Amino acid sequence: MKIDSFPGKAFPLGATSTSKGVNFALYAPNATKVELCLFKTTEDEIEYTKINITDFSHSIWHAFIPHLKPGQLYGYRVHGPYEPENGLRFNANKLLIDPYAKAISGTINWHDSLFSYDVYSEDKDLSFSETDSAPFIPKSVVVNQKFDWEGDCPPATPYHSTVIYETHVKGFTKLHPEIPEEIRGTYAALGHPVTIEYLKNLGITAIELMPVHHFVSDRHLVEQGLTNYWGYNTIGFFAPDVRYSSSGTCGEQVNEFKQMVKELHKAGIEIILDVVYNHTAEGNQLGPTLSFKGIDNDGYYRLTEDRRHYMDYTGTGNTLNANLPNVLRLIMDSLRYWITEMHVDGFRFDLASTLARELHEVNRLSAFFDIIHQDPIISQVKLIAEPWDVGEGGYQVGKFPQGWGEWNGKYRDCVRDYWRGEDSTLAEFAQRFTGSADLYQDSARNPTASINFITAHDGFVLNDLVSYNEKHNDANGENNNDGESHNRSNNYGVEGPTDDAEINRIRKQQQRNFLTTLFLSQGVPMLLSGDEISRTQGGNNNPYCQDNEISWTNWETADKDLLAFTSKLIHFRRKHRIFSRKRWFRGVPIKGVEDIAWFLPEGDQLSDEHWNHDFAKSLAVFLNGRALRTRNEVGEAIIDDGFYVIFNAHWESVDYKLPDAVYAKSWTKIIDTAEEEVADTETYNAHDVIPVAGRSIVVLHHPVIYEQSNEDK
Repeated sequence: MKIDSFPGKAFPLGATSTSKGVNFALYAPNATKVELCLFKTTEDEIEYTKINITDFSHSIWHAFIPHLKPGQLYGYRVHGPYEPENGLRFNANKLLIDPYAKAISGTINWHDSLFSYDVYSEDKDLSFSETDSAPFIPKSVVVNQKFDWEGDCPPATPYHSTVIYETHVKGFTKLHPEIPEEIRGTYAALGHPVTIEYLKNLGITAIELMPVHHFVSDRHLVEQGLTNYWGYNTIGFFAPDVRYSSSGTCGEQVNEFKQMVKELHKAGIEIILDVVYNHTAEGNQLGPTLSFKGIDNDGYYRLTEDRRHYMDYTGTGNTLNANLPNVLRLIMDSLRYWITEMHVDGFRFDLASTLARELHEVNRLSAFFDIIHQDPIISQVKLIAEPWDVGEGGYQVGKFPQGWGEWNGKYRDCVRDYWRGEDSTLAEFAQRFTGSADLYQDSARNPTASINFITAHDGFVLNDLVSYNEKHNDANGENNNDGESHNRSNNYGVEGPTDDAEINRIRKQQQRNFLTTLFLSQGVPMLLSGDEISRTQGGNNNPYCQDNEISWTNWETADKDLLAFTSKLIHFRRKHRIFSRKRWFRGVPIKGVEDIAWFLPEGDQLSDEHWNHDFAKSLAVFLNGRALRTRNEVGEAIIDDGFYVIFNAHWESVDYKLPDAVYAKSWTKIIDTAEEEVADTETYNAHDVIPVAGRSIVVLHHPVIYEQSNEDK
């Protein structure tokens, strides 16, 4: 079928729909020929027409095809030398996904033809496959960018006021009985009023979505009846994954995602995307040819010296080369697209240390960070790093630039160790509780650089953290060899569920301890979805391939008492700024009382020698709400009440003598994790002795009547 074609424009990259047709632009500097293939339906096994793109500018092949409309399905065939030993893997028998596709029509139907080599050849990837892959690969979709945002504005919640909720689009709503069955597990369900009301009642200000960029389920998983549930295997950095669409597969998923964002924004809830720019779904030299590998293998990936093989800092087989201008452009264009067109509010970068690598070293001032820092759009949203990768020197907690938040793995490890009674110093626990100044202060960053978490998608959920000593990943089909073996967990006497009332009491109390520590710590708290209702994964600490009840939230078994406790805790944090300071504690007195002070059970302040005792399990901290030293938008000084927080990780009760009246003449107990409810009527005076149960936290409150002084002005 003959279709008219005109030169079109080299920019923007991808497929751009206009009133007169569609402009196509593909970066492929080393290709000798590029063919645009058009399809009528998702069931078509072969293109109905093939258009030879002849115009080539700035290493970009471009053409304008009149009369085409949104919803048009397409792909590319890219010609060039097939020389794997030289890093070149062109094979025009393979239909390729547009790296800039705004939507992808379906999922991979695994077949040998998706590999550019003969998978049965003894020469492996040095052989050449002539089988057409078009029937087995999803098609790129031309989308209509028009959408009625109704004046949507980002909530722009300040970091210090942010409470993050890490969740999965499907897993969060798949079993929710109050959401219409036909939309459960989709973008529409996440934007449904039932979901939004739940998040608002809980006190969440931002949801961090596990990957929604279009991803691939690995062949070996599919052949085992499993899937890549987590989605850390991207093939389309501009396309919302089609699996989470309830409305269609030919561009409808884009509008459904936008509608979800719009509804969440109306409720004041931000959307942070977990993004995977460190690698793609094409694997190593034995992986499939789906997009980048067939368009310009040498121009997208980090290759080893022999050029046939890939550098692998990610454990997935390949690493995108963020040192190359075209790869940086791809990443930045993708980020800007999700901000400007999809209205998301921030990003969490998976294995972010990989993006910082220049050659083999991790350099926090790499081109990637320089470009983001100067970008007027990307630099203004929330940027969060997972500050490690699997390569040598990849653990970079505390070493990212200003403007970045970091998943604080040291916070997680320290708090877990403290509450399970490990021998660790009080000094580190105090550092983590107060924002980890040892990691962030020297680089002129604030406490909000620390994204604090106890659990995340990777590892035990909170219920399992206090119920299992060992991982139980047999369902993953890897003989329980996958997942972290050192979980810093404690089952308190029995592995897994038990009818022992005392063990269950301790487990519930420890869950309250972890949550209370998290939400009273300086920094930005991140709650794993379902921890507030005691969700379990049956001891599986790596359910990346479990798209089933192991991973889905079971709302029928929700622990409503823990939910009420968590909600109260979050709203308490949001009410009191002393727990979400913008600046570091200084230990400097104001009106004779320091902004923070640490105490022993005897009522005396901790001395230097006490901090390094690894056998000590108990301490208390005074937080002075009058010493925030910060002002609101109109210049008014912000103050808060005073609080006295007692931590006792020892298994036995400890009596605490309250400090001198200079800190407060009287205190009211408002939280006691040894109890599910506190009446708020139990009061104490200075020097009184208060019993603190084993493995518990007690929070005492003293309201402050504020009188402005010259020191505050």
